[in-house]
Amino acid sequence: MEQDTLQGIGTVLAFIAFIGLCWWVYIARKKSDFDEAANLPFADEPPAEEQASNEQPGSGSEEKSI
Repeated sequence: MEQDTLQGIGTVLAFIAFIGLCWWVYIARKKSDFDEAANLPFADEPPAEEQASNEQPGSGSEEKSI
């Protein structure tokens, strides 16, 4: 096989892989998986309601204004 033929085959295979990846990303049943993965960086933080209830007034965490 010539080098040009191999490059053409490689280009076609890369294009097919690209189209397959685009199809995989945009299928509807994967949306919930991607939404869950998008929230992983925030998984160790407590929800806002829980965080607000854990703060106690007068605990000294606020700065006093003069």
